[in-house]
Amino acid sequence: MTPRLLRTAVATALALGALGLAQPARAVSSDEVHTVRVPDGDPHERSLAPRTSEPFSLIGITWDDPDAALDGIAEVRTRSRESGAWSAWRPLETDVRAPEAGPDRDRPGVRGSTQPLWTGPSDGFQVRVSGTRLPAGLRVELVDPEAESDAVHTAVVEPDDIAPDSAGPAAGPLFAERPVVTSRSAWGADESLVKDPPTMTGDTKAMFVHHTAGSNDYACSESASIVRGVFLYHVQSNGWNDIGYHFLVDKCGTVFEGRAGGIDKPVLGAHAYGFNTATSSVSVLGDYSMAATNAAVRASVAKVAAWKLGLYGIDPTGTVVLTAGADNGKYKLGQKVTFHRISGHRDGYPTACPGQNLYDDLPEIRTLAANAGEPAAPAVEQPGPSEEDEDVLGR
Repeated sequence: MTPRLLRTAVATALALGALGLAQPARAVSSDEVHTVRVPDGDPHERSLAPRTSEPFSLIGITWDDPDAALDGIAEVRTRSRESGAWSAWRPLETDVRAPEAGPDRDRPGVRGSTQPLWTGPSDGFQVRVSGTRLPAGLRVELVDPEAESDAVHTAVVEPDDIAPDSAGPAAGPLFAERPVVTSRSAWGADESLVKDPPTMTGDTKAMFVHHTAGSNDYACSESASIVRGVFLYHVQSNGWNDIGYHFLVDKCGTVFEGRAGGIDKPVLGAHAYGFNTATSSVSVLGDYSMAATNAAVRASVAKVAAWKLGLYGIDPTGTVVLTAGADNGKYKLGQKVTFHRISGHRDGYPTACPGQNLYDDLPEIRTLAANAGEPAAPAVEQPGPSEEDEDVLGR
C-alpha cells in the first residue's frame, strides 16, 4: 500500500467510526480507481448502505460477465467533499456493451458495466440495484482523475501542429478544415495504461454521435478531468485497452482527442456495439435526455464529423449501408442497415443515447457539417443559477 493509500485508509477508518457508517471490503486497483464489491445474494435486489469512501469524482458499476446485461435499474447517491451534503438518487445508464470484436473484447479482465456518472469531488456513496436477474460480481467503481495527475491542462492541438499522415486518406472534394483538438497529453492520458497498439479498420464511413450521460452540472474548466475519468473507467474498470470514443466535446464546444492512434486515421473504437468497424465517434459530455444542447456543441460536433468524413470525400448529409458485426438487440449479425453518415448511437443499438434533444439536433448538425467552412459563433459558458434562483425554484 502506498503512503497516500495508507493515510486515506486511516482517515477513512476514523471517519467511519465517528459517523457510524458502514465500511465496505475494498479491492484497490490503483490510486486513481478504487473498487467496492456489492455482495452477491438476492438475484433481484442488491444494495450498499451509505458509507465514507476514498475521494472520487466519477462513479459507475461493473460486473464479471462482459456479455451479461443488467436488465434493471442501478442508482447511486453521493456525498460532496466540499459541503458534506448528499445528492438525490441518480440513475446510471445500463446499456453499455463490450465491443463485438478486437482487443477490447479479447483482453483478460473485460467486464460488463454501466455508463459512469460524473459527480464532482465526493467522499461517500450509496448504491441500490434491482432487476429481473442481476449479473454476478457487481462492483462499484470510484474514479479519482486527479489522484496522480496535474489538474491543469490547457494545451491544445492546433491544425498545423499535427504532422501530415503520409499513409492516411487523401483529402477528398468535400474536405473540411481540421478542427482544433485538445490532445491526449493535454488532458492527461496515462499512456502507460494503454498496453496494445491501436487497430485500424479501413475507411471511416460514418460518424456515431453519443453523450456520456451523467451530469450536465460541470464547469468547462473541469472537462479535462471528466475526459480523464472516462478514460480511467474504460481502461481500468471496463478492462478495455483505451477510451472507447474517438472524440469528446464539452458543453462549451471544446474538442478532445479520444482513442489513441491518430485522429486522422481509421482507428477501431469501442463505442457502437455491432458497428464499431469503419466508423468513428464523437461523444458530448453530459446528459441530453432532458437538457438541451447549445450552438457551441452543435457546431463542434459538426466540425469534427465534417473533417473526419471529408478525409474520405464523404458528403456528411448522405447515407451509407453498414453490416452488423453482432446480434445487438436491434439488428442481427450480418444484417445490412442504412444509416445517415452522421447518426445517433440509438440508430445502431437499443439505447436512449445520445439523448432525445441531441438526437433531435442531428438534422441541423448534418447541415452545419455540410457548411463546415463557415465560422461559428464563440462559445460562452452560461453561469449556473444563483442561491436566490435556487430558492425560488425550490431546489
